[in-house]
Amino acid sequence: MSIFKAKIGLALGGGAAKGIAHVGVLKALRDKGVEVDFVAGTSAGAIAASLYAFRLDLETIDQLARRLTFSKVTNFKLAKTGFFSTDSLKKLILEQIGPVNIEDASIPLAIVTTDIKTGEVVTFTRGPLADAVCASTAIPGIYIPVNIEGRLLVDGGLLQNVPIQALTQMGADFTIASHIHSVNSRSEPSHALDIIRNAFEIAINQHTRNQLRTANLLIAMDLSDFSLRDNTERYDELFLIGYESASRQLNKLSWYRKNKIFLYSARVLNQLLPFKVPEVLKRPVSSTNSSSNSGTPLSTEDI
Repeated sequence: MSIFKAKIGLALGGGAAKGIAHVGVLKALRDKGVEVDFVAGTSAGAIAASLYAFRLDLETIDQLARRLTFSKVTNFKLAKTGFFSTDSLKKLILEQIGPVNIEDASIPLAIVTTDIKTGEVVTFTRGPLADAVCASTAIPGIYIPVNIEGRLLVDGGLLQNVPIQALTQMGADFTIASHIHSVNSRSEPSHALDIIRNAFEIAINQHTRNQLRTANLLIAMDLSDFSLRDNTERYDELFLIGYESASRQLNKLSWYRKNKIFLYSARVLNQLLPFKVPEVLKRPVSSTNSSSNSGTPLSTEDI
């Protein structure tokens, strides 16, 4: 990787049917002229990341997202380990992208899952795309785990709901995180599945908050008022929240672009000279306020 070209990584987090907001984020990236070098996704974010990484045009992604509901990507299949299978989601991925491998993506892609037996993060950058996406979306207790190479895999959100770490492992210098979350409350549960999903969100909230501090640019959206199962009737609202939230935050990239020369110089010094370069010069983004210097990602949203 050239020290004179910073690589940008995009992490798309989990959020079930609220993942529609990611489509708005992708549109904002295009309108702002931000080129992404790496993309990683968890759960609903894994679906959006896959479509984006394989260069489906945003109009196609938009039309597809407008039709997606819980019933469209779920099959009832009672088993000892869950109530539903991800067979319909696998079929959808195969129809839209094909029987491709992750390494075939136009943009390097990572799909994050959790090994439900060992409690380990399992990140896929190679192998069948459809299987990895299905595993990443398999909410434990609801969906049957996906067996890949002898490992029982479930939703990556258990350990990395917004997969920033996957981006840095791939080589990203600058990370953008799209975080779909609820600040003070979750959507009103009207179904047992809502109860389980709300409990899932509550359980992962704290470690997700800690992980988000490592992002260089945070796009955080409070979607407490939206459903986890079906938001097709409120598609335009969710899309607009994603688009406007991303647009506001992406404006901050102007500082980064204007000050590239200083950042490049810091990388050169760090690689060529025997002394330590100050941390403030190493970080891709800085700010005049104290929160940036403490490592807090750039965001105007309450996380």
